[in-house]
Amino acid sequence: MNSAAFFSNASRRTALFCLFGLSVGALASVADEPQVSKPRSKSATPNTSAKPTERSVNEAAQKIRLIDSEKDYNNLNLGERRVLLLKGTERAFTGEYTDEKAKGTYICRRCNAALYKSDSKFHSGCGWPSFDSEIEGTVRRLPDIDGIRIEILCENCGGHLGHVFYGEQFTEKNARHCVNSISMKFVPDSEELPPTLVLRSKAAARKQPAPKPAD
Repeated sequence: MNSAAFFSNASRRTALFCLFGLSVGALASVADEPQVSKPRSKSATPNTSAKPTERSVNEAAQKIRLIDSEKDYNNLNLGERRVLLLKGTERAFTGEYTDEKAKGTYICRRCNAALYKSDSKFHSGCGWPSFDSEIEGTVRRLPDIDGIRIEILCENCGGHLGHVFYGEQFTEKNARHCVNSISMKFVPDSEELPPTLVLRSKAAARKQPAPKPAD
């Protein structure tokens, strides 16, 4: 089988799994991502020697705004709350950013934290935006409640993003972050990133020295 046929078949298989899977965390019956694949032992190592882009410099300098409580995060409508806070899933092929190809940064809809750069986005055919890597330190991974998949959340505010899968060989990084469009906002490279909303208590905790080990 040639490489074109392999990826075409992989895309069709992924789309079928996405259309008929059911998320345990969803509150309504909706389509969900495919079953997670086990990582392969010889996955490609990301190239860290590449020169930083102008946008990566902007991300490093993204401002923060301290807030006093979770009520001070961005306001969410019912659909956004269902996904970000209650771990629901957007219906496949309906998201705003599934086919977005513009250059820019994808930020958390709840707290504005920069999550993904557009150059890590690729077309997987699964029905949701796909990325093969996140901006370092911005995405948390947890075992999903279904005991099979790996959930991904915004590291800053804990908002549900989707799931990450390994071993599908879509890109050299061999990873696919399957993210709900409704969990994100897109900021074009021509626009300044909004400040990240950070809980004052969380910011204070980061400044605390690590506790000494017990004797």
